Amino acid sequence: MSAEYHPPETPLEIVHQDHEILVANKPSGLLSVPGKGVHLADCLLARVQAAFPEALLVHRLDRDTSGVMVFALTPHAQRHLGLQFEKRQIKKAYVARAWGEFDARKGTVDLPLIVDWPNRPLQMVDHENGKQAITDWSVLKVGQGETRVRLMPQTGRSHQLRVHLREIGHPILGDPFYATGAARNFPRLMLHALELRLRHPDGGKGMRFRADCPF
Repeated sequence: MSAEYHPPETPLEIVHQDHEILVANKPSGLLSVPGKGVHLADCLLARVQAAFPEALLVHRLDRDTSGVMVFALTPHAQRHLGLQFEKRQIKKAYVARAWGEFDARKGTVDLPLIVDWPNRPLQMVDHENGKQAITDWSVLKVGQGETRVRLMPQTGRSHQLRVHLREIGHPILGDPFYATGAARNFPRLMLHALELRLRHPDGGKGMRFRADCPF
């Protein structure tokens, strides 16, 4: 992570709130959880807890990724949602702008990932020691040297979508870690968590939450 941290001043945007869960739209450039040191204390969790002190963390998004994040408002909800993530029952959909024009309309990237220790927090493909990582993708729009693509991760590895797209030759635009040259020269990481589908901790009803893509 770069030493400079200038979190956006945008107000907290609540997508949904009830007695068990809260869904917020995280802006790009804001940490999900606090980093080490006072200068990295501002994060979505802290902002949510300022308004909802009982809020509990369930999952996280990369600092530079925007979009939907769910928080638990009770310990029961935290356990319930945590199990859904563990069992891969929660379905996530992202939108990205990627470098280059895809040839196919859809596909799957199946490449195991592991942390690149000398260069952490970067991740890398490792067929011997990496953990399974699978991403389904489908093209939304192609043109002007880039592709808008919908990404549906089956697993939730760190930097999974960013590494997978880089590995197939289409890094996400604006990615400070995995894009190079002109692909890197964008005001933000062009990756947005568009949709989250889960079962409500109180009764198990299927629910879908969405935050419109800002790019």
